Amino acid sequence: MSEQTTSTAAKVGNVVVWILQIVLAVQFVMNGWALFGDDFVKKFDDIGFGQWFRYFTGVLEIGAAIGLLIPRICGLAALGLAGIMTGAALTELFLVTNGGLDDAMMPIIFVVWSLVIAVYRREQIFGALKLVTGKK
Repeated sequence: MSEQTTSTAAKVGNVVVWILQIVLAVQFVMNGWALFGDDFVKKFDDIGFGQWFRYFTGVLEIGAAIGLLIPRICGLAALGLAGIMTGAALTELFLVTNGGLDDAMMPIIFVVWSLVIAVYRREQIFGALKLVTGKK
C-alpha cells in the first residue's frame, strides 16, 4: 500500500469515526435528557438505587456526549459511555423486571460503538493518561 493510499484511508477513517461520534453524542444527549422525565421512574424503582441514580445517570450520559465532541477527551468519553452502557445492559439482563436480551440489545450496540471510537481514539486516551500520570 502506498503512503498516499494509507493517508487517504486514515482521513476517511477519521471522518467516519467523527460521524459516529456525532451520532452517538446526539443519541446520548437525547437519552440523558429522557432520564429527567417520568418515563424511567418505574425502571429505576425496579433497580432499587433510588431516583437520584436516574438523574446521576442522565448527567453522566449528557456529559459524556459532550465529551465525544471534544478532540482531547473523546476517547475517554467513549470509554465512559461504554462503561455506562455495560451497566445498563447488565441491569436490563439481570435486575429489571421484564428485562432481557431484547431490552439489553440497544445498550450492547452502544457499548460496541463506544469501544470502536475508543480504539480508534486510543492515542487521545494514552495522551490523557500520560498527562495525568506525568510520564513521557
